[in-house]
Amino acid sequence: MPDPRPCQTHFDIVKFQHCLPHFAKALKRQRKIKVVAFGSSSTAGADGVMPFPPRLEMLLRGEKQFFDRLIDVINRGVGGQEAPEEFSRIEADVVAEAPALVIWQVGTNAVYKDGYVFDEVQATFAAGLDVLAALPLDVVVMDSQFTRAIAAKAELAEKYMAMIADVAADKHVNLFRRFALMKQWIKDGVLLPELDDGGELHTSDWATGCVTQALFEAINDALARTPTT
Repeated sequence: MPDPRPCQTHFDIVKFQHCLPHFAKALKRQRKIKVVAFGSSSTAGADGVMPFPPRLEMLLRGEKQFFDRLIDVINRGVGGQEAPEEFSRIEADVVAEAPALVIWQVGTNAVYKDGYVFDEVQATFAAGLDVLAALPLDVVVMDSQFTRAIAAKAELAEKYMAMIADVAADKHVNLFRRFALMKQWIKDGVLLPELDDGGELHTSDWATGCVTQALFEAINDALARTPTT
């Protein structure tokens, strides 16, 4: 199936509410900067499609204003996990890396897999953000993709996305609204099957690339709005 075109990043949907002071400070003062991408298979990668962390790394390293910085986007995705399992490895996989920016992708498996308790997902997600809040880093939360497997559980998906947005707002962290962005692509005329890789859950190469571009633009804008002193 040919790739849908063009890629619409819909900045009005993905724009961050908050600046990125720790990431901006690191980019200004440090030669080497770490970003940790933390999550499930959307982060780890699946089915031969390059996931967003290495794509984001290439975009950040290719940005003219960061030409003399060594920016590493460290992939700490583990397929099949959700906030309860991810919370248990925050210290080892995130804190130990001392990143300036953390991108926590959450929510997909809570919708896709049976067995997760809503209140437990909410509680461990909030607790994880509390752990990160005590550290000198910025946090971006990325919610679920919108693909056929997630669309098939639309009511549950909307419930989880609302919870993720509420918790992120309560903890004063940025939310990258991947779910809303991909739903907008459907309104733009992209067909739902074009958004996944054929397995109905994971995003296609085109969708992954476009999600990454939107994330990059949101990060760049937040950096531009961050005071330099």
